[in-house]
Amino acid sequence: MAMASSSNKKKPKKNQTPESQFNYNLNFYSKSKDLHSAISLYDTAISQDTRLNQHGFNTLLYLCSVSLNDPSTKELALRCGFRIFDHMVSNGIKPNEASITAVARLAAANGDGDYAFDLVKNVGAYNELPRLRTYDPALFCFCEKLEADKAYEVEEHMGSMGVGLEEGEIAALLKVSLESRNEKRVYGYLQKLRKMVRCVRGETAKVIEHWFAVFEGSGVELDVDLVREAVSRNGGGWHGLGWIGKGKWVLKRGSVDVGGKCCCCGEQLVSVDIDDDETERFAESVAGLAMEREVKANFSEFQVSDGSVCFCTWFLLIY
Repeated sequence: MAMASSSNKKKPKKNQTPESQFNYNLNFYSKSKDLHSAISLYDTAISQDTRLNQHGFNTLLYLCSVSLNDPSTKELALRCGFRIFDHMVSNGIKPNEASITAVARLAAANGDGDYAFDLVKNVGAYNELPRLRTYDPALFCFCEKLEADKAYEVEEHMGSMGVGLEEGEIAALLKVSLESRNEKRVYGYLQKLRKMVRCVRGETAKVIEHWFAVFEGSGVELDVDLVREAVSRNGGGWHGLGWIGKGKWVLKRGSVDVGGKCCCCGEQLVSVDIDDDETERFAESVAGLAMEREVKANFSEFQVSDGSVCFCTWFLLIY
């Protein structure tokens, strides 16, 4: 069995079982990201009928997935990673979310977004719940291959499982929507960025700039009163009416001074209202905190007729 140099690691305890000795050496190779030695160790263990547990399989799969970025180990990681996963399943070892994520990364690196997505969709068969990282391989693979409809399907599945998007995922969906000229989707993802991210990274800003540089507005004619009414109704400082106006956009980068004035257009920024959903969540949070602090208090006395909370009163009581 392949062993690490005694000068680089502590000697294993005496009288170890083959399984414990395998795990001991595997953990060392995992920490040093030594895929070649780990695979050699695995092959030797299989030839000697050493039984691997879930931790051992997961460690091997993780090591394969993190070795994908190295050109010298990518081919080995792909060739052995799927074999290890098949061995795991055939031995009756139930994959968990970490196992599925690692194999999904292997599939995406192999250009097989469909397999990566199938793994996520079937994760429930192992009584596991997917996380954002579980979806990322399939989502990014579809976006990079400009398979927009499949990328949207992944997003919809994420929503059904209660997994939310973050900036990286929204930016990828925004880019594939831009490339497919899907104006409605672009508008929607810009609003998701506005609502969920607020301040974007430089890479995301470049995607947004590219859209406005090549896109000519083809929306409805500007109706100032309609927009003002929509902004007042929706809260959050946005109208939600889709693309308004026609022709080319004027695209500039600017900054805002400490007083809230835009140095590019000269407009004064103002505070905006939160929307109805945010208001409701805020009310529920305040109510929960109030009832936790004041168990004996009658919360209904501090609610107005429509059920909303008199926040000022409760903040005085709580703090």
